[in-house]
Amino acid sequence: MSEKVIVVTGASQGIGAALVKGFRAQGHRVVANSRKLQPVNDPNILSVVGDIADPAVADRLVAATLERWGRIDTLVNNAGIFIGKPFVDYTAEDFANVMSTNVAGFFYVTQRVARQMLRQGNGHIVNVTTSLVDQPIGAVPTGLAALSKGGLASITKSLATEYAAKGIRVNAVSPGIIKTPMNEGEDRNFLAKLQPMGRLGETEEIVDAVLYLDRAAFVTGEIIHVDGGAHAGQWQIAS
Repeated sequence: MSEKVIVVTGASQGIGAALVKGFRAQGHRVVANSRKLQPVNDPNILSVVGDIADPAVADRLVAATLERWGRIDTLVNNAGIFIGKPFVDYTAEDFANVMSTNVAGFFYVTQRVARQMLRQGNGHIVNVTTSLVDQPIGAVPTGLAALSKGGLASITKSLATEYAAKGIRVNAVSPGIIKTPMNEGEDRNFLAKLQPMGRLGETEEIVDAVLYLDRAAFVTGEIIHVDGGAHAGQWQIAS
C-alpha cells in the first residue's frame, strides 16, 4: 500500500509538525492531534484538536480517522511533556502533568488504535522516547522523563512481542536533544555540548528515522537512537 493513513499526536510544533510534513511529502494521509492546531488547507490532513490524556479525545481521534478514511495504518505517539528539575523539587502537579500526557495519553490512544489494527490484521505503532532513558546526564536531572519515557521504551518491546504474529509492528525512536521550540529559550550551546557529536539534532533527522521504521517491514521491537551518540555511554563535556 503506497498511500497510508497516519495518526500523529503532539503535532502542533517541533517533531510532531515535522512528522506531519514528512508523511505528507511521501503522499500519505495524516491525522494530526494536539491541544492546539493551526488550520491547514490540505484535504489530506485531518486535524483533531484535544488533549490526548483525555480518553474521550482518544475516542474522537480514532472515530474521526475511521469516518474519513476507514483505517489506521500507522500511529506515531509523539505527544510528550518534559520538565527538567531535581527529583525532590518535582511537585504533585508536575507528576500529574507528565504522567497524564506521556503515559495515560499513550495508553488511551494506543489501546484504541491497536483494536482497529487487530481488526485490519496489520498496522504499525511508533513511540517517541528519549535517550535520557538509556544515558542520564548529571547536569540535566530528568527523573520524570526517565519514569514516563522509560515505560514507553519497555512497552515498545512488550507490544512488539505480543502483536508480532498478528500483523502489527511496534517500534520506537529515541531522540537526543533536538532543536525545537521546547528548548528555544535555553542555552543551546550548552545543550549541544551534552551530545557527543557536539550539536543539537534536527527535527528532520527524527522524521527520517520514523519513515525508515514505517517502511521496514521486518523490523519490530526496535528502538532507534537519534541522539548524536548520547546513548552509547558517558563522555566528557567539552569546555
